[in-house]
Amino acid sequence: MNIIQTEGLTKVYGRGDTAVTALDHVTLSVETGEFVAVMGPSGCGKSTLLHLIGGLDQAFEGRVLLEGTDLSTLNDARLSELRRRKIGFVFQFFNLIPVLDATENAALPLILDGVRPSIARAKAVEWLKKVGLGNRLTSRPDQLSGGEQQRVAIARALVAEPALVLVDEPTGNLDSRAGGEIASLLRQVASDWGRSVLMATHAPRIAAHADRIIFLKDGTIVDETKLKGNEADEAKRVREKMEAL
Repeated sequence: MNIIQTEGLTKVYGRGDTAVTALDHVTLSVETGEFVAVMGPSGCGKSTLLHLIGGLDQAFEGRVLLEGTDLSTLNDARLSELRRRKIGFVFQFFNLIPVLDATENAALPLILDGVRPSIARAKAVEWLKKVGLGNRLTSRPDQLSGGEQQRVAIARALVAEPALVLVDEPTGNLDSRAGGEIASLLRQVASDWGRSVLMATHAPRIAAHADRIIFLKDGTIVDETKLKGNEADEAKRVREKMEAL
C-alpha cells in the first residue's frame, strides 16, 4: 500500500522572467514500511519536495496524496491535524526546545494535540527508550550530544505513531560515527516499526541504508535505484551515480 503518492508535483517560485522552478512534475510513491532516500546536487529540490509532501508548502501544480487523502482539499485546521497525527518530522538542526528535557521535547506533539500530559510523557518515555535514550530522559538539549539530540528528535517524530516520517539531512550536523548510528536507527524505524521514511540527504553512505534512492536534478527525477548489497558497496555505487549527475 502506498502511504504517499505525488502526481505531477510542481513548485515555482516567483513570476515571469524571475520565476524559478524548484520541482518539475515529480511523480513518486512510498510504500508502507519503505525507507526511501532522495539525493541530488544542492538546490535540486530535495527539501522543497519534503515540504510539499509534509503540507508545509503548497504546490504550484499537481497533488500529494497521504493514505489517499489529497492534501490540497484540506483546510488549514484539517491539514494541521493531519500533520500532527500522520506525519513525523526530523530536521538537520534538531529543533528541540532548550528549556525542556528529553521527555518533554518528545511528548510535545501529543500535548499540542490535546493528549493528557501524563499520557503524553509516558508515550515519550516509551519511544525514548526505543531509540536508546532510556538513561537520558531528564537531560536538556545542552546536556546531550548531537547524536543524542537527533535521537530525541526521532522519538518526537514517532510519538504520535505517524504513518510517514519525513527526514531532511538528518546527519548534516553529526560526525561520521553518530551519522551512521542515526542512519541505522532510521533503517529500524522502517523495517522494525513499520513506518514509511522519506529522507533527503547528500551523503551516499547515509543513503545506502535505504531500500531505494530517488535522484533529483533541476527539480526532476532523473534516476532511481533499488539497493540490494551491503552498505559499503552500495555507498560506492551511490557516490558514482551522484558524481554523474
